Amino acid sequence: MSKDRIRWELFFTFMGIGLFTFGGGYAMISVIEDICSRRKGWISHEEMMDMTVIAESTPGPIAINCATFVGYRQAGLSGAVMATLGVVLPSFGVIYLISMFLDDFLEIQIIAHAFKGIRAAVGILILNAAVNMLKKLPPDPLPKVIALCSFAAMFLADLFCVDLSSIVLMLAAGAVSLVFAAGRACAGQKGGDPR
Repeated sequence: MSKDRIRWELFFTFMGIGLFTFGGGYAMISVIEDICSRRKGWISHEEMMDMTVIAESTPGPIAINCATFVGYRQAGLSGAVMATLGVVLPSFGVIYLISMFLDDFLEIQIIAHAFKGIRAAVGILILNAAVNMLKKLPPDPLPKVIALCSFAAMFLADLFCVDLSSIVLMLAAGAVSLVFAAGRACAGQKGGDPR
């Protein structure tokens, strides 16, 4: 496949993702994985998980970071630009149109009812992305325990209106994982071959 064709395929693929996915980056994760990993084979499931973690911990929206990564993997810098433009343009266009007619737009009953349904669907998309990531975690119980504790901490913080930053939670999860990895490395050296 020629580079030009790959670039345009990246552009239109991510434009479709950006156009028909509501709810932001977390809702897009399962759609991006379905299209880029299962259907197109551009990235593996493991790369998708790594990309999600990296995209979440770097500045910028997660969907744009994912699009940039996939585009770069497929066609270098020009592929990254095309994929990023593809995922950004639909949102930009929709927001621009809404801003022109914002006062009237919010009062249309059909739109208000549609957004109630969209909110419910977005929650399901985010839950689907979380379940897919949990299924693909390594068999080691530590990542599952960290995920469960993180979920419990966020749930309880929301329930009791405690301001808990997701950045603090990510740093704590990383620190716990590093401590366990260091502990396993030390235990391996002590119990290993004395040569």
